[in-house]
Amino acid sequence: MLDGLTDRSAAWAGGAGVVMSAVARTPEELETLFEDALMMRDRAALTELFDEDAVLVTSGRGSAPGSGEVARLALATWRGDQPFVADPHSVSQALDVALVVAAGSINVARRDRKGAWRYVIVHQAIDECIGRRQQ
Repeated sequence: MLDGLTDRSAAWAGGAGVVMSAVARTPEELETLFEDALMMRDRAALTELFDEDAVLVTSGRGSAPGSGEVARLALATWRGDQPFVADPHSVSQALDVALVVAAGSINVARRDRKGAWRYVIVHQAIDECIGRRQQ
């Protein structure tokens, strides 16, 4: 338990699929929960991982504002042939804000009043963008 928040769990819901209840206690855990929610194709769990005013920017698919649209774009972007793999190389944290840098992304997360970390900005395919600018 974390300030009234439940630990991450997954349970079968009437055989219909997996239902996730996720609360990230660290920026690193947020990355892992993002990977899990994408793998399980759980739109509700994805929505909970993003601040309501978050933005997702992807290479080739544009951007989406707001947690609901972010979840929709994330599911369209990362499918079985293009899975997301949580692999943060560097996490820099200042109070309730964190910068998460991975091989193909730069993400900004914020801790809410209840202690849960949520994405504010997710910018994927950074390597591709940098490569195009250098050509």
